[in-house]
Amino acid sequence: MDKKHIIDADVHNAIANGKDLLPFLPKVWHDYWLSAGPAYGGGWHSPVGVMRKDAVPEGGGIPGSDPQYMIKHHFEKYGIDYGILTGSGILGISLNPNPDYGNVVASAYNDWLVETWLKASPIYKGSILVNHADPAAAAKEIDRMASHPDMIQVIMCSGSRMLFGQRFYHPIYEAAERNGLPVAVHPGTEGRGIAGAPTPSGYPTTYLEWHNILPTNYMAHVNSLVCEGVFEKFPNLKFVAIEGGIAWLPHLMWRMDKNYKALRDLVPWLKKLPSEYIKEHIRLTTQPIEEPSKAEHINQIFDMIGSDDMVMFSSDYPHWDFDNPQMVLQPIRRDLRQRILVDNALKLYGAQAFPAITQEVQA
Repeated sequence: MDKKHIIDADVHNAIANGKDLLPFLPKVWHDYWLSAGPAYGGGWHSPVGVMRKDAVPEGGGIPGSDPQYMIKHHFEKYGIDYGILTGSGILGISLNPNPDYGNVVASAYNDWLVETWLKASPIYKGSILVNHADPAAAAKEIDRMASHPDMIQVIMCSGSRMLFGQRFYHPIYEAAERNGLPVAVHPGTEGRGIAGAPTPSGYPTTYLEWHNILPTNYMAHVNSLVCEGVFEKFPNLKFVAIEGGIAWLPHLMWRMDKNYKALRDLVPWLKKLPSEYIKEHIRLTTQPIEEPSKAEHINQIFDMIGSDDMVMFSSDYPHWDFDNPQMVLQPIRRDLRQRILVDNALKLYGAQAFPAITQEVQA
């Protein structure tokens, strides 16, 4: 591959107008959706906003709501080959107190995603949104949508009432594994709707505090997934932690391994060290990658993780803390940069998901 390819694992597409979802939503729910939207409530105020001010489409509207403008403003500008769409303002549907509403909105969104985005350009790849508050319905939605060739993963919000390793969620993982799809989670809903407080000690005061501490929820979920034996029960499952950073992972791996050596009788279903399950089954995305004052420290973090296959590039476009792929990975050693930008996503999602790159490799 002479050209430097890029697969962006976190691109936020938005619904331009609430009415756009109505053709895909049962009529009985129209008024509810138009008056309440996802309706999971709460949140912290960001003085800089959530979206980039320069990402508003040329005709106006919400950043990330115009497929053609996104190609021009993001994909062509930064030389990105493919982008995995992760939604915007919709993931928290799992935290609406009405699971029936959550289910129909998730299904309507998936149908809208296919018609509005996946048909707009082959560079867009979709994520099947599920309502994790109703795992049986979520499993049916995965089975319904998984046959679409451009739906390449399952996605749900990381805010939840329970830790994701618990057996309540296992029907979701069974369906994902059955269909050969990774399960991804995205932050931003911690402490909202029917989810618990975003920290073990309650609620932060400001957006800054809340945003700083988001990786702790990912630590809790990864710890739960491993210790509850999810990856023994579903040995082909991959779990993608989007937008949670990476520097927390070595600490968690070390702590889990150390405690496992003394407390393994509590988890007799585990056949190997927790860190081995993490390396095999957990994947991370770069944004917001930590930026230490000494550039070499970020490479040391990757060395501590002990695997070059776990991290994929993500821009988080069009959010305020967007990462430029031409700049943000420069401190990382060159061989690993190539893996992060393209190789690891090819390996996780399958070469068939990215035909233009695959055809060039095979030529």
